Amino acid sequence: MNDASELQPDRRRPDPRRPDTRLPRRLLAIGNVAGRRAEAGGIRFTALLIATVVIAVGLGSLAAVHAAYEGKLPKREARTPVTQSHSSTSSEGRAAATMWLRGSDSLEGERRFSVVYLSPRTKHAPLPPGVDHWPGPGEAVLSPALRKAGAAERIDRRYGKLVGTIGEEGLEEPSEWLAYVRPPQGLTPQPPNETVVGFGASATGQLSPGLEPGSSRDDDKPEWMFLGLVTGMLLIPGFALLFVAVRTGAHTRDRRTALVAALGGRRSDRALIAVGEAYLPVVLGTVAAGALVATAMVRDLAVPHTGYLLSSAYLRQFGWHAALAPVAAAVVVLTATVLSDQMPRRGGRGGRGGRGGTRPVGIPRRSRLSRLTPLCPLMILLAVRGPDLAEPDSALRVLLSWIGIAGTVLTLPAAVANGTAALGRLLTRWARARGQAGTLVAGRRNSVHPGATARLVTGVTIALIVLMQAVAWQGLFGSQSAEAQTSMDRIGRSALAVGTHGKVSAAEMDSFFQRLPQRTRTVLLTPSPHAYNGPATLHGSCSALQSLHVACPEAGRARLQHTPSDPRLRELVKWSVHDGSSHLKVNRVDSAALAEKAAAGGEDTTLALVNSKGGSLSVPALKQLSYEVFPRGAAVRAPGEGELTAGIPNRDQGRWSALFGVVGIGVLALTAGLSGMAEFLRHGRALAPLSVLTGGYRVFRTSAAWSVLAPLTLAGLAGTAVAAMLAAPVSSDGESYITLGLLLTSTAVVVAISLVMWVWATSIARGQARRWLPRGD
Repeated sequence: MNDASELQPDRRRPDPRRPDTRLPRRLLAIGNVAGRRAEAGGIRFTALLIATVVIAVGLGSLAAVHAAYEGKLPKREARTPVTQSHSSTSSEGRAAATMWLRGSDSLEGERRFSVVYLSPRTKHAPLPPGVDHWPGPGEAVLSPALRKAGAAERIDRRYGKLVGTIGEEGLEEPSEWLAYVRPPQGLTPQPPNETVVGFGASATGQLSPGLEPGSSRDDDKPEWMFLGLVTGMLLIPGFALLFVAVRTGAHTRDRRTALVAALGGRRSDRALIAVGEAYLPVVLGTVAAGALVATAMVRDLAVPHTGYLLSSAYLRQFGWHAALAPVAAAVVVLTATVLSDQMPRRGGRGGRGGRGGTRPVGIPRRSRLSRLTPLCPLMILLAVRGPDLAEPDSALRVLLSWIGIAGTVLTLPAAVANGTAALGRLLTRWARARGQAGTLVAGRRNSVHPGATARLVTGVTIALIVLMQAVAWQGLFGSQSAEAQTSMDRIGRSALAVGTHGKVSAAEMDSFFQRLPQRTRTVLLTPSPHAYNGPATLHGSCSALQSLHVACPEAGRARLQHTPSDPRLRELVKWSVHDGSSHLKVNRVDSAALAEKAAAGGEDTTLALVNSKGGSLSVPALKQLSYEVFPRGAAVRAPGEGELTAGIPNRDQGRWSALFGVVGIGVLALTAGLSGMAEFLRHGRALAPLSVLTGGYRVFRTSAAWSVLAPLTLAGLAGTAVAAMLAAPVSSDGESYITLGLLLTSTAVVVAISLVMWVWATSIARGQARRWLPRGD
């Protein structure tokens, strides 16, 4: 009788009728071990991790940009004042209304912000969102960001007594600057004052266009511009890094693929091995990016260099979009890794060595690079000087510039490569004469394979040129402020123009004069009332006129027979008199008469303050004084500073371009460095016997320096210099935002990454040499 156990299947043996569920885990484990032990496993691990982080942050940034634009719309609508005309509003409605008038102010060197004057008709008048109680006459409430930014200018005391801050529900974003001020005398229901009966679309009435507090709506760039900036400066470099990462260590994976195929492995088996090799860095990168996204959703984050505060509340509204960014990045990276391993071999039998799809492309021919090199200086010359050959406003001028820039982008890598090849020949001769093995190897390699250098530096040089062009064009958009900046450079704030907000009385103006700081003198410029080119008139006391180096007329009136010698007066006339006057009449008046003329003057009249000793005047102190004396204060600024302030939004936009551009350059420099280091290490085993012949590992340090460090450093230095030259014609007619700090930062990022790559390549090459054993090499 047979034992019953014989009728049971042997569980120690796999059932051929059932799939082996342990095989996927084994393949994943094989891939994990193969990745750690691969020739360039550490390099690929780092590249995949950073690529995952960069792509995830890029996708998260796209979600954040969209969230910021969409999140502001409901708050903007909720705080938009609703007005009714005087004729259609009942007496009861007018009694429960709020009088409203929007003005503006600015901090030194910053963009304008809104100062809204409001006055309730009754205690039940509607309050704007974010304000929980009515400030009393002569009191104000400010946004938290404005209080922080204006602390140095004592903004808390400028508009009167500070009695609170504006709540988050009344601000478009946490970083918005906004002030609500209740004038001491209130507001009358006369134009330009508005009668506000409510706020938001829910209120009955007509939405008042253009009265939204805050100037950000007018200054915001379109959403697509920011999305394009993130895509071009962050996502594209991230995908370039991914492209290099999945191709690193291709030689080892080609042999592994051939082995798996010989053992009967399927595409799915190779895919599992590829996932096992890449999943750990991808998971770590996903976790790191996820932590950053989670932090941004929990608390407001300050974006470096821009002064912008990213609202966590807005990001939470699009939480799924932001949360999916790290997951989407992980899927993209793993998919690219699997696809690169599944690509068919190139060449086949009789091909060029039967190279697999994951192997890097061939090195460009030396003859091709030699033909491109002489064109590089010609393209630079065409980009810099070519536009001067055309008319200033012609399309040919722009066309010549773009042709030169495009030609430089194509030829500069070849010039750098041939430069390092020429340097390699010099190094070869120098090293041979002195017995320097490492320098000899690097010199020979650089001189024979300049295409490797061209491939190494192409991304870095292109990124530098694109960045400088983007920043330069931002400066061109702000060209209206270039002349104002020149005036500021000449006289600083030794002369200031004062423009009152609304009508003031002669008594208020005289009180303002009496409370001015010591050594402050007042003059008044009025245009000619008769002829277009007639002389303007300068009114002032003898001490004020003498402060501007103008002789005090004995008869009370005189005419200047020459151009004013004081640069402050020249700038005041240039920016204040708009009727083309080139000469001045001088009118001696006392302080009381000057106060009457200044109070009665129109928009063409300019009240100016000058320092009798030629020093600078305190703008914050004078602004605070104006709000203490005049009902709605006054604008106090240097001649032409209004034009300078108008260009500040373009400067702020340039900061975003600089931020993302420097990050993109860093990613591309890292991409080039990892690619060059991987290519250098492919020769590590071949160089390993040299450690025995030379008696040390110095050969690897020197060879890595000339193969990785030198080309990248040269690309950073030459690329930054050439990019600044190409951007010079763009910024010649406007304000240049390409600062020395931006140039130094861009160069420093590239040089720092090249140093890290050099040290890393040297360390790995020395490790390979230590493990080397003679096998008939």
